[in-house]
Amino acid sequence: MSDLACSSEELLIATIADLLSGCRHIAVGVLSPIPGSAALLARARAADPPRVSIIGSFKEPYRTDGGVDLFDCAAQGRIDAFFLSGGQIDGQANINLTGAGGRYPQQDVRWSGAFGSAYLYFLVPRVILFREEHSRRVFVPKVDFISAPGTSAPNVYRPGGPYALVTPLGVFMFDRARARFRLASVHTGHSVEEIRDETGFEFDCPGVVPPTPLPDAATLALIRGAVAQAIADPYPAFARRMWGVEHAA
Repeated sequence: MSDLACSSEELLIATIADLLSGCRHIAVGVLSPIPGSAALLARARAADPPRVSIIGSFKEPYRTDGGVDLFDCAAQGRIDAFFLSGGQIDGQANINLTGAGGRYPQQDVRWSGAFGSAYLYFLVPRVILFREEHSRRVFVPKVDFISAPGTSAPNVYRPGGPYALVTPLGVFMFDRARARFRLASVHTGHSVEEIRDETGFEFDCPGVVPPTPLPDAATLALIRGAVAQAIADPYPAFARRMWGVEHAA
C-alpha cells in the first residue's frame, strides 16, 4: 500500500471533515468513532479551530456533561453540526431508531430508541446523517416509524435539519426546499449504478457525478497522527483496530 493509499474509514473521515468546514462547535455522540475522527480532523486543520464535544470523552477539551450539556447548547444555537443515524432512513431524511416490521408498538424488531434525536434534528443547522451500511434494508422508500422527521411544516420553528448523508458508497446532499437527496459524489471503486441498486428511495442525480476527493498526504498524516491519538480516548477499540494506537490512561 502506497503512502497515499487510504482505508475506506479514512476516506469517510476526510469526506465528513470537508462537510464540517466553517463550523464553530461540532458535537458527536457516544457511538460515532468515524464522525468523531472527522470532527477532530476538522479541528486539527482549521486556522480558527472549532470546539469539539464528544459524549463519553473525559479528555479536555472534548469532554461534555452528557446529553444535558448538548441539549442546552443546541437550544441556545451554540452547536453547528451533529451526526444522526438510524435503522432506517428514507428519501425525505426521516430516520427510524425505534423498530421495524409490523405496527408500532408491536413491531417485529425493536431498536434502542430515539433518545434526543428529534430534539437535536430540529435545532442543529448542519445535521449529517451517517451509516456504514448502504443497502435497501437501511435506505427504504418510507421508514416504518418516524423517530425524527427530516422536514417540517412551514409554520414550525425549525432552524435545524438534515444537511448531508454519507455512506460507504457516496455522499448525498439534502435539498430542504424539495425534501429530497441529491447524489453529490461517488467513492472510488463504486458507481452510480451500484448506488441506485442499493438505495430504496428515489434521489436526484446530475448527468455526471464526480468522484469523492481522496485525502492528500497531509490529511492522512493528520488522521494517522494527531487524530488517531485523540480519538483513542473515547473510542479505544476503533483507534487500536485502525492505527494500532493505544489509549494513554
